[in-house]
Amino acid sequence: MSDMTPDTADNDPTAVGGEYERQPVPERSRLGFKNFIGMYAGEHTAGTELMIGPLFVLAGVSAFDVVVGLIVGNALAVLSWMLLTAPIGTRARLTLYYQLEKIAGRHTVILYNLANGLAFCFLAGAMITVSATAVGVWFGFPLPTLADLAPNSLGWVLAVLVVGAVITIVAAYGYRFVSWFANIAAPWMVLIFLGFGIVSLKWFIDATGTEVGSAGDLWALAETAIWTGVHVPGQPDFTLWHVIFFAWFANMAMHVGMADLSVLRFARKSWYSIASAAGMYVGHFMAWLAASMLFAFQMYQAGLTSESAVVSAARAGNIPNPLPGPLADQALGVAGLICVIIAGWTTANPTIYRAGLAFQAIVPHVSRFRVTIGTGLLTTFVAMFPGVAMQLLGFVALYGLLLMPIGAVIFIDYWVLPKLGLTRFYAEQAGHTLTMPVLGAWLITLAICLGLVQFADIEIFFVALPGWFIAALLFIALSFLAQKRQAPHDASALGTTASATTSTTSSKVE
Repeated sequence: MSDMTPDTADNDPTAVGGEYERQPVPERSRLGFKNFIGMYAGEHTAGTELMIGPLFVLAGVSAFDVVVGLIVGNALAVLSWMLLTAPIGTRARLTLYYQLEKIAGRHTVILYNLANGLAFCFLAGAMITVSATAVGVWFGFPLPTLADLAPNSLGWVLAVLVVGAVITIVAAYGYRFVSWFANIAAPWMVLIFLGFGIVSLKWFIDATGTEVGSAGDLWALAETAIWTGVHVPGQPDFTLWHVIFFAWFANMAMHVGMADLSVLRFARKSWYSIASAAGMYVGHFMAWLAASMLFAFQMYQAGLTSESAVVSAARAGNIPNPLPGPLADQALGVAGLICVIIAGWTTANPTIYRAGLAFQAIVPHVSRFRVTIGTGLLTTFVAMFPGVAMQLLGFVALYGLLLMPIGAVIFIDYWVLPKLGLTRFYAEQAGHTLTMPVLGAWLITLAICLGLVQFADIEIFFVALPGWFIAALLFIALSFLAQKRQAPHDASALGTTASATTSTTSSKVE
């Protein structure tokens, strides 16, 4: 456990709050591989998996689409962490927010940090909502339904307040405490999620009278009774491609959008990012499938196995509510409820931590601890409104799209601009607080992507990939225009500084 022992960073006056928000993480404060295994497994084997899994069933996925789609999509996500985020994180070793400030200028980054921090608050709020559903089962107060947007009982409000307070305190103590908490909780949660899958499979075998003598028999059961491809009206209608792109981009803000620069800057080696596979294939494969099986059995029990039956039930408002607490309680009782509560904690903790860093970058003279406490209060307020969690598939896609262009900007600034004779960290070198290349690339890309969704009928799950290349090309073009306007002597000075920066950074390659 030596990797988790706090070091002199907490007493270093140049490291604000002991987290190195505005300087590279030094050698003595870097963490070993096991810390990232626990963090990724804990963060992505979470209470929200019990919400996302049922939403796949409501979206009418078939067995082939969900299994193959998750295998491919999660592999693409792991590669995105390894090839895009980690190489920059372990070289620059800066938080996303400070690195972006060097590229874009403080005034530009304030807008981004507000958007990023608020998005993280909504995401963490959904996780607190999930944990509160387990508390509701325990204490017996009314839980939200699929149609509820606002709080529906005093018990719900109190449960959210208590869960949110605990999560906020853990996040406020910093990344090491977050990682320590995840390492303790993750192994047990994985076993509980596996138990969800085993129990629900046994239910299906007993209810259908299926004789299971081979893998082919299991696959036939999956196709005919579990993931039948029947879509519930009013919910997204998923195909194989939807599943692939959703699995790939469910954490787009973290890898393609570069938010995990703030986490992976602590990694001793770039390849430690392969630890993200622990989250993707334990959480976003096994846990999603196990959770969807739990809800699919509820649909089976209700006789909702054909399109006509589902349509009739939807019109009458009789579709079962995909609430994690009741699902977990039905499968594993008290152990399931405890798992949902703790799983929400381990996911919301690093998310609130990231949100706190985003807001702290706006007010750097306020301690990260205090900012994180305030962030947790805002997140807890969001969690009281269950509509965010009920629309999680669409929100996750929108959230990733909002932050994706900045990831393209950081990638191009670090790797491409120096090769084109342009200046890396242009705002810092030129002394600008506002840079149009970043602001223009971000806002124009968002306008194009949202325009494609609104006017070209392209679903939001599919616009992020072309959007990344649009943002990259826009940033290169706008950087040429902005930097070539410099006076000759200014350009020369910038080029000299950029060369020095490149040389210094390259010497830190892991």
